[in-house]
Amino acid sequence: MKVVKWLLAIMLTLVVGITVYLTMFFDLNNFKPQIVDAVKKQTGRDLQITEDLSWSVFPSLGIKLGGISLSNPENFAPASMLNVNEAVANVALMPLFSQQIEVDLLKLDGLTLNLVTQKNGKTSFDGLSGDANVAAQTPATTQNSDAQAMALQTLNIGGIELTNTNINLIDIATNTTQTFSLKSFTLGQFSLGKFADFAYEFSATLPDMTVTSSGQGKLKIDQDLKLVTINDFTMSHNAQGDSLPNKSVNAEITTQILMALDAKTIELQLTALSAMDIAATGDIKVNYANSIPKIAMNLDVGDIDVDALFPKQEEQAENAPQDTETGPSAEPDLSALSTIDLSVNLTAKSIKVSNMLTQNWQLNMTANKGLLTLSSLTADLYEGKLALSAKLDGRKALPTYQFDKKLIGVNIRPLLMDAAEIDLLSGLASFEVKGSGASLIPDNLKKNLDAVGKFEVADGSLYGVNIPQMIRSAQQKLKGDLSADSKEELKTDFTSLTGSFTMKDAVVTNPDLAMAAPLIRLKGKGTANIASEALDYTLTTSVVGSLAGQGEAVDESLKGVDIPLTIKGTFQEPKFGIDTKALLEGQFKDEADKAKEKLKDGLFKKLGI
Repeated sequence: MKVVKWLLAIMLTLVVGITVYLTMFFDLNNFKPQIVDAVKKQTGRDLQITEDLSWSVFPSLGIKLGGISLSNPENFAPASMLNVNEAVANVALMPLFSQQIEVDLLKLDGLTLNLVTQKNGKTSFDGLSGDANVAAQTPATTQNSDAQAMALQTLNIGGIELTNTNINLIDIATNTTQTFSLKSFTLGQFSLGKFADFAYEFSATLPDMTVTSSGQGKLKIDQDLKLVTINDFTMSHNAQGDSLPNKSVNAEITTQILMALDAKTIELQLTALSAMDIAATGDIKVNYANSIPKIAMNLDVGDIDVDALFPKQEEQAENAPQDTETGPSAEPDLSALSTIDLSVNLTAKSIKVSNMLTQNWQLNMTANKGLLTLSSLTADLYEGKLALSAKLDGRKALPTYQFDKKLIGVNIRPLLMDAAEIDLLSGLASFEVKGSGASLIPDNLKKNLDAVGKFEVADGSLYGVNIPQMIRSAQQKLKGDLSADSKEELKTDFTSLTGSFTMKDAVVTNPDLAMAAPLIRLKGKGTANIASEALDYTLTTSVVGSLAGQGEAVDESLKGVDIPLTIKGTFQEPKFGIDTKALLEGQFKDEADKAKEKLKDGLFKKLGI
């Protein structure tokens, strides 16, 4: 017991001695000139500490600083690079003797950082040296830090308060200023191995938008300082700017985060995300042990209406600059593809783009070493299926791409109406196309694309023309009935429509179009220019059934006659034409056949047969 009493007496005497020494014989302000001179010699900058440095000793050892300012390089504006209104750090004294750190309070108020970039490229950081010294001391420092980490028994913090922190990024060349403001950050009672509450309020002013964010959660750091856990981290974000959908975007996010500092990995569990009527869940894993971080994302998304995210075409036209440019003339910069190692697995309930609705998305995509690979995309599309794979190579200045696309059992009429406002064809369509090309400039996408494919449409209709009625009307007019006309619907029903095609220099060439219908057979070839939307088809129509209309006598005079048919015009307004010469020949053939029959009947009669 006496030994214990003596030890307590010695420690108390030591504490009292330190207190007396620090308060009476050790004046921190005596070091201010030395600190200012050291900063001047090291950086060439002026450091100012306008307020007196002060101690707090018992029950905590602390230092309070105020009125701190560090200048920017000469002729920079603003003149100060860093300003601090007040900094306070209080550490409990007694636990230090048992290698325990208990921080009563860490407080930083009024930090302002002005980071300037001049027209000549010089920045606020130019002239700040000391890297070599730091590098030279790194091994020892690292060893000391490791030793301290091993020796550290506990770390207890009564609280952390960061208030009124502002970072200004000033670019003189572009005359822009970006301001990031941390209104507050608070951390409650904190100990290693236990969860502590935290909260923040943040805002940013960017050239084209303003952003505000607030959040709260629970933070835990394990005893060996290798694992950081953040639970129930909820964030609310708002961004406003003319370039944003409806000029304002709100987002609510709830996540769980696990950071393994020794393995250099981050795992983020996205419990809930809500933004612009989009809901999502999933997880994101990051491994930053290598020079290029490896990121894996698994996302499950609800309904996405891409059209609602952007202004309507009328608004875009009103706000668009009045010029003759049709699109960018330079290739997009894809160098970022070389700086990421990303894999994405995405499922989506539905995605609507340009009025075209797809459902039940399954997407697998990777981006690595300059290559963007869409290994698989499947979706339900207008009662059918879509399957797509593609690859984009951004390793060179001129990007290249290739793709393989299939549509199976798609209801083609609403698809064409929604995608291109074209009412030309109906039926259940299957479509295959493989292609490749170079350049992502819009004007070059069509010109540089080489593709081959085939299509088949079953039980459909060709709109805008009634081929049997058109042939019948032309035939009647040739017989002298110039008033011949019909009010039948302008469509041609068919049981199958098939063909193959190639695409080069923005022209689709279809050499083997074939259509089978109840009354006619149609075959031929033609081209479609996807740049000008011009059509040029030459077809041959064969009549296989009676072309008589309702209530008309059966007329099979054209059965077996090949009638040339042309399709001109554009995708929006196709123009169908018929070669009347074939009709005349068919009519003459019919009259000649009748004359032959009369002659034969008369001859047989005379012969008494």
